[in-house]
Amino acid sequence: MTAWPTVYLHEVAMIDRTGVAPSDIADGTLYVGLEHIESGGRLLDIKPVANGDLASSKFRFTPKHVLYGKLRPYLAKIATPDFSGVCSTDILPIMPGARLDRSYLTHFLRQPSMVDYATSRSEGANLPRLSPKALAEFEIPLPPLDEQRRIAAILDQADALRRARNRATELLDNLSVSLFYEAFVLGERSTWPMVSVDDIATDIRTGPFGSQLLHSEFVDDGVAVLGIDNAVTNEFAWDRRRFITPEKYQKLRRFTVRPGDVLITIMGTCGRCAVVPEDIPTAINTKHLCCITLDRSKALPGFLQAAFLNHPDILKQLGVQAKGAVMPGLNMGIIKSLSLRLPPLDIQSDFVGKLAAAKELQSIFRRSDEALAGLFASLRQRAFRRELS
Repeated sequence: MTAWPTVYLHEVAMIDRTGVAPSDIADGTLYVGLEHIESGGRLLDIKPVANGDLASSKFRFTPKHVLYGKLRPYLAKIATPDFSGVCSTDILPIMPGARLDRSYLTHFLRQPSMVDYATSRSEGANLPRLSPKALAEFEIPLPPLDEQRRIAAILDQADALRRARNRATELLDNLSVSLFYEAFVLGERSTWPMVSVDDIATDIRTGPFGSQLLHSEFVDDGVAVLGIDNAVTNEFAWDRRRFITPEKYQKLRRFTVRPGDVLITIMGTCGRCAVVPEDIPTAINTKHLCCITLDRSKALPGFLQAAFLNHPDILKQLGVQAKGAVMPGLNMGIIKSLSLRLPPLDIQSDFVGKLAAAKELQSIFRRSDEALAGLFASLRQRAFRRELS
């Protein structure tokens, strides 16, 4: 098998820094900044600008260029636009020459090994940048153009499948919000009683702090201690494992977490919320969490969690403008006083059932996403080792 020749990027492509002054940017020109390129290359929220909107010189690009983010190259912001426009000077437009396929080049530059290499060649500690000169010296295996196109077509198809599944997963992630709004926000709900969180709980508490529980008292096994990391993703998850001895637990039993309790982070990243699973081992919560035990004849944990994360009335009471925002500050008193309309239990139960089905679908899709991502990474690695038949 004849080896592919290796060339420098500057031998087969031009780093095209054709500048344009702000006064020469025409109304309606599309602008791309680093904030518009996702890691991996997806372009987001591209909008036209008017003459005079941009304060400094930019680079021109066309649908034939590859846009390479030189600032923090470890983010792999490498895009292939299908339109002309101007871009930030922290983005280097690359124009492939006659011997180099654009898609082949893009897949080559997005390889983790090349992203790592670009990072190692960057300069600057706080804001590392890859210089145009360093990028021009990248070495690229150069098979015949037909072979480049064959490789690129295979990787394009695999990448398109991966991206399509990712978009489906994103839509599923929004489904839980849609279900909540349909059940509890849209339409007339004025007949439902207005209650506070304290009205529907049998116990609201934070955990031990100060001399009651010190980090030096954590041991390798025993009774679990829950913290912010167990709820910060808005789903209960085991991250770091912390334990205290059974003897210490006997002194702190009043802080025991029960299955179905709703956990809310009140220190650090405030306002994250998770429901404790039914199979939780014996555990206590720390001062970083507010733990709510509900009267389940009035309210279900899944309903309260969704309300806390999504209900516009609750978000307004907490002083935030949108779901997912970090709360400016929380304590047990604030949480107890939060008010909301309480739907009948059967409506709550119907919502929780639909939410569980949506989460199961999300889990299936995420496993599929991981499998497709692994397949794509394997294909890309094999492609540049000449192992794609």
